[in-house]
Amino acid sequence: MEVYGETLTSRLFLGTAQYPSPAVLQAAIRASDTDLVTVSLRREAANGSGAGFWDLLRETGVRILPNTAGCHSARDAITTAQMAREVFGTDWIKLEVIGHADTLQPDVFGLVEAARVLSAEGFKVFPYTTEDLVVGERLLEAGCTVLMPWGAPIGSGRGLANPEGLRAMRAHFPDVPLVVDAGIGRPSDAAAAMELGMDAVLLNTAVAKAGDPALMARAMALAVDAGHKACLADPMERRDMAVPSTPVMGLADLNLAEKT
Repeated sequence: MEVYGETLTSRLFLGTAQYPSPAVLQAAIRASDTDLVTVSLRREAANGSGAGFWDLLRETGVRILPNTAGCHSARDAITTAQMAREVFGTDWIKLEVIGHADTLQPDVFGLVEAARVLSAEGFKVFPYTTEDLVVGERLLEAGCTVLMPWGAPIGSGRGLANPEGLRAMRAHFPDVPLVVDAGIGRPSDAAAAMELGMDAVLLNTAVAKAGDPALMARAMALAVDAGHKACLADPMERRDMAVPSTPVMGLADLNLAEKT
């Protein structure tokens, strides 16, 4: 997968919040085979444990994608991104501007505003957005080259709330990397997103809150790979009526046999 001139070997991106322990997080990262994890600036600096957390991620060898989680205005997101670039030493940023406290739906107006400013400052922006085609166009015009539409509200585990909207987005932006971000609860949800033609899936809670996070991370990795291969294989169309899989030609005519 090519994003901002870089090649990523895995199509599963993993969040790093809510894990029961650092050891469990490390095990999940390794089991997922991911090479990109998202990290909140707030999480990295929490309780003065930032250095240890940073060292833990370094040991896994994965690439860091800082995010602006918790920001509710373009101004806050821009400032947080600038600080994250200093802390993590990367121009890559997952841009979140939250507009609704209950659903955590993106504020698409603030998102476009922040994306335009950060792109002009040299950031490589990964915007957490809705499946709205007009918003997608505005984000591309603002300088983004990848879009991250939500599957469902963050942490809900509901799967794909609007698969038709995602399918339309894929058709409208055939050459833009699309990453389903948020709402994935089970491996079947991840596979479904990839079967729609998405380029990758980003998830966190479904793995972090599983009874066995490492095992769930492995299941998600397999599901993403299976869904991607299924999309490439060009699945058969669904039909309303049954179609026999055994050919009718060549079957014995039992009525004719009785007559003779």
